[in-house]
Amino acid sequence: MDLHLWIITKMMVILSEVIFLLRVSDATQNARFDENYKIIWGNQHVQLLNQRQEVQLTLDKSSGAGFGSKLYFGSGCFQMKIKLPARDSGGIVTAFYLFLNTTVHEEMDFEFLGNRPDFHYYKLLWNDHQVVFFVDDTPIRVYKNNIIRGVGYPNHTLQVITSFWDGSSWATDGGKTKVNYSNAPFHVNFQDFNIDGCISMPNSPNKDCASQKYWWNNKKYWQLNPQQLKSLENVRKKYMTYDYCTDKSRYPTPRPECS
Repeated sequence: MDLHLWIITKMMVILSEVIFLLRVSDATQNARFDENYKIIWGNQHVQLLNQRQEVQLTLDKSSGAGFGSKLYFGSGCFQMKIKLPARDSGGIVTAFYLFLNTTVHEEMDFEFLGNRPDFHYYKLLWNDHQVVFFVDDTPIRVYKNNIIRGVGYPNHTLQVITSFWDGSSWATDGGKTKVNYSNAPFHVNFQDFNIDGCISMPNSPNKDCASQKYWWNNKKYWQLNPQQLKSLENVRKKYMTYDYCTDKSRYPTPRPECS
C-alpha cells in the first residue's frame, strides 16, 4: 500500500470512529425515559411526551407524582433538564435528588420552591472528594469530603429521584403560604434521562466506584478550577438569600462542615 492510499484509508477509519462516537453520544443524550427510569408513585399523574424523551408530572388535590432510576450508583455526574410550574406555585416542591433511606439516610438534593417556566440544566457531580451542585454548568454549592473534621459524607449507593408534591406545611414562608389549588393542575417537565454513574446496588456495592477510569473521578474534578471558584463566589453574592452556616438562632453551634 502506497503512502497516499494509507493516509486516505487512515483518515476514513478515523472519520468512521468520530462518526461512531458522535452517534453514541447523541444516543446517550437522547435516552428515553424508560431506559433508565421508572415511575415510583402517582402513575395517573405522569405523562410521557415526545416519544418518551420528556416527562410531565402533574399535581392536583388528589396527588402529585415521582419517578426514580432503575439502578443505584456509587459515584457519578447526574443531571436533569427541568421546567418548573408556570403558575403561582407557592407551597409546591419540585425535587431532584440522590437518595438512600434504609438503615442509614443519605440525601443530596435540589428542591425548588418557586416557579420559572423555562428549561434549565441541574447537575450533581459526586466523587470521593466533593459534591458539586450546578445550574446550567455554573457551580452554586460545593460540599467537600472533610473526614478529618468529622463531617459526614455520602458513601453509600444512591438512587436518582424526582418528585412533585404539596409542601404547604413548610415550603413557602415557613408554611404560611399554602398551595392555591384554584390554579391547579400544576405541571413540571423533565428532559434528558441519561445517567453517567458507576452502578452500585445496595446488596452488592461496587468497590470500583472511586476508580479514575470514570471521568468524574479524575483529579481535575477533585476541586473547582479558578474560573468555577469565581463563578461560585459571584452566585453566592448575587443570589444566596439564606445560609444555615450563618443562622445562629437555628444552629448556635455551627455544624462541622461550616468551619
